[in-house]
Amino acid sequence: MAEHITDAYVVSVLRPYVRATGPLVDALREKDPFSVLAREAEDPVIDEPRVRDRLLHGLNAMKLPGTAAWTDMDTEARTKWWTGRVGRFTSLLAAVPGIAGAVSDLLPVQDTIGAAGQGLLLCALAGERGHTDVATRVRLIAWVLFERDIPAELAEGRNADRDAEDAETERLTEELDGERSARGKASLKTVARTLWHLGRSLQEIPDELEKRPSGRFYHKAFGLLPGIGMAADYLGERSGLKRVAKRADKWFAAHPAPAPAAGRGDVPPGRD
Repeated sequence: MAEHITDAYVVSVLRPYVRATGPLVDALREKDPFSVLAREAEDPVIDEPRVRDRLLHGLNAMKLPGTAAWTDMDTEARTKWWTGRVGRFTSLLAAVPGIAGAVSDLLPVQDTIGAAGQGLLLCALAGERGHTDVATRVRLIAWVLFERDIPAELAEGRNADRDAEDAETERLTEELDGERSARGKASLKTVARTLWHLGRSLQEIPDELEKRPSGRFYHKAFGLLPGIGMAADYLGERSGLKRVAKRADKWFAAHPAPAPAAGRGDVPPGRD
């Protein structure tokens, strides 16, 4: 089947996926989990100035998105953060089905979430490198995960497909956007659900998902065993993510950003 999947079809699947990762990456990067920036901008909730200042200083010293320490981190340090901390979250979600051992291999759950997590990581890394447009990220994902060299013109998509692309992007981000609008932030549960929806969208190209970097042969072998299968699959997904990051470095070296990376400016869900 793989030979029947054209580059144009891969682009049609990846464009709404990439656009939908924008709000999800924003939820992970821009939203300060301790509301440090909000507290500094609004009236203080702590009356004692010295206590408030110490609290804000301590939180801002932590290397998390939205803090002063994060602003001072270079691209390499931010890449390690995304690969490590966020990678652990996506790898764990992808590995959970492994607790059933070989039975889980009959279902595409791990490939679905694993591929979605890898694509999400690539979009996050692209943002740190200054690549903010949809077409460039489509080419990045296609090259790193699917071993496809998509021409830049093709990755721009067709104007005739824009309405369908808009509708699919809105569908993928509906729950996340709704919760962020209502509560100002997204829960871990909603982030996981959105990641699942993103992975489901990639099932349109199942043969391509089989090409994505994954664990070594021993990860797969132990992954067939009930009980320890989850641990083996987790380590396998982590190994795959490291390979994804290494391949991404090669792609970034060959495709420098048009402007210096600012560590911000992700893909919005609107039109490209």
